[in-house]
Amino acid sequence: MTFVEYTWLIPVLPVIGLLLVAAFGKKTPEGGGYIATCFIGGSLVLSLLVAVEFLTGTTAVVTQSMTWINFGNGLQLDVGYYLDNLTAVMLIVVSILCTLILVYSLGYMHEEGERKRRYYVEISLFVTGMLGLVIANSYLMMFIFWEIMGLCSYLLIGFWYYKPSAAAAAKKAFLVTRIGDIMLMTGIFTIFASFGTLNYHDLFSGALVAPDPTVFLFGMFMVFGGAIGKSAQFPLHDWLPDAMEGPTTVSALIHAATMVNAGVFLVARSYPLMVQTPDVMLFVACIGGFTAIFAATMALNNPNIKRVLAYSTISQLGYMFLALGAGGYLFAMGQTVEGSAGYTAGIFHLMNHAFFKGLLFLCAGAVIHAVHTEDMRLMGGLRSKMKITSLAMLIGALSIAGIPPLSGFWSKDEVLASAYTAGSVQPAFYLLYIMGVVTAFLTAFYMFRLWFMTFTGEQKEAAHHAHEAPKSMSIPLIILAIAAAISGLVVLFGLSGVIYFDVPMEIKSALDVLGETFGDPLTYISIVAAVLGITLAYFVYYKKSVSLAWSTQGAKKKVYDLLLYRYYFPKAYDAFGVKVIYGFSRAVDWFDRKVIDGIVNGFSYLAVRSGQGLRKVQTGVVQMYATVIIAALAVILLLVYVLGGLW
Repeated sequence: MTFVEYTWLIPVLPVIGLLLVAAFGKKTPEGGGYIATCFIGGSLVLSLLVAVEFLTGTTAVVTQSMTWINFGNGLQLDVGYYLDNLTAVMLIVVSILCTLILVYSLGYMHEEGERKRRYYVEISLFVTGMLGLVIANSYLMMFIFWEIMGLCSYLLIGFWYYKPSAAAAAKKAFLVTRIGDIMLMTGIFTIFASFGTLNYHDLFSGALVAPDPTVFLFGMFMVFGGAIGKSAQFPLHDWLPDAMEGPTTVSALIHAATMVNAGVFLVARSYPLMVQTPDVMLFVACIGGFTAIFAATMALNNPNIKRVLAYSTISQLGYMFLALGAGGYLFAMGQTVEGSAGYTAGIFHLMNHAFFKGLLFLCAGAVIHAVHTEDMRLMGGLRSKMKITSLAMLIGALSIAGIPPLSGFWSKDEVLASAYTAGSVQPAFYLLYIMGVVTAFLTAFYMFRLWFMTFTGEQKEAAHHAHEAPKSMSIPLIILAIAAAISGLVVLFGLSGVIYFDVPMEIKSALDVLGETFGDPLTYISIVAAVLGITLAYFVYYKKSVSLAWSTQGAKKKVYDLLLYRYYFPKAYDAFGVKVIYGFSRAVDWFDRKVIDGIVNGFSYLAVRSGQGLRKVQTGVVQMYATVIIAALAVILLLVYVLGGLW
């Protein structure tokens, strides 16, 4: 293989770019934006060459490593790359999205002045983190890049740090995701303690058996805990809506190409280990299914265009975990073909979601760039002034709603099918399937609520001076709109032969796929749910013939506030911080001051007092010194006499 040997260079190119931007950004156009875009574009080209060469080859895994630390006794830590089908697909998705977002940034961040250089340095490091995580050959190397992304998310969410809300959102994202990171680190320690290695090739060979199943089960739960934090799943979901305080390009990067997808990737990467623990896979599916419907409800009445998309991301990530959990459970129960189909559905939805969610966020950025507000209540009537953006966002909305033949339909249908199939083994999956169908209805409703409120109806004051985005922003929208429309159609050309776990799926013809899909009654249930959601949004927000007005008091107002204030999770977090964290911190502070410092100060006091006492003996009178010496000799002689006699 020619290009595969240079896989290690993929995350290195953005690093070179960020160093050049840091050094020469002030002297180059757009604060070094063109430099950063070129080097990330270089990663895109190399990623495509590597992925195509690997996927068209016959090797299942290509791995290369070198010793980093040798502890002796056969124990060492390696660094290198691990290339399989999952890596290849993720490289394609991540590199394409990152490059398009960087191109879009050239127009979106044009007015940021000297801050642009810092932006392009941080965004390049962010991309490095995700690309490095994707190609990592061990849990240790993966965790290093995982933490790089955590740092970059803090820096970029708080990019406008002079805004108190942005600074608070950055701190919240950093602290909440630290909880997941601690759990992941615990899981990694457990894996190392169980197997004596963190190398993927050794762990996934199938020859290793955990010496203590209980410890191994705990470790897998902890690994998924890291995914919960990074992918903003319940109950660590509340940081992601606040993360919208950063630039919209950062939001697009977090939601479509990097950070939140890292949690899904972690579960998919850990599949060979996780499928050995059916309880963990059931838990993964339950968290995913519940988060999907839970987050969707919070998008129903939120007036902020970016927060609606944030809740949508949390919900769609729940779909991915539902599919991975269902597939893993089936695999653990011995149904390998059906289990592999669930794995395929989860990664397939990740790929499609990356395209239509990146499109939706960049469209939202174009709207905000034009009207200078994120409040949809101040928008309206923008379709005539922003035709490209409105059409692109319509394609994204139809795709995420699951309307055939757009991309979201194919992967969402596979996710629900996996949950339904798992129900024959574990009835709890039937409930998760129903929750998934309801989520499809809610998704269609809130996405078209967003579209109708933004682009149709009477023009508000903010829309009077709106205009279409510049070409640097509109061209990425067009490309992503095409991808969001057709990426799902790859299923007609044998996607299952590209994305699979352990069991290579049969490559079927396009007619077979169409026959199986539209010959299944379950397919029409999800389609009907989506159509009903769009229809309701049409009559409420376009025709305005149906009223969903919330009363100013009573039960309706309570429900409205419950959704708007995120089921009061932010208040709960604050209360927990004040009552528990702050209280514990005060107790630790008291223990530090009174006990630890008390012991240290006590020894110091004794030393000082002893010194002060002995100092009085030093009188400077020779006769006194002679007296003390004679007395001491007398005591010594007496002791010698007495002890000698006893002896």
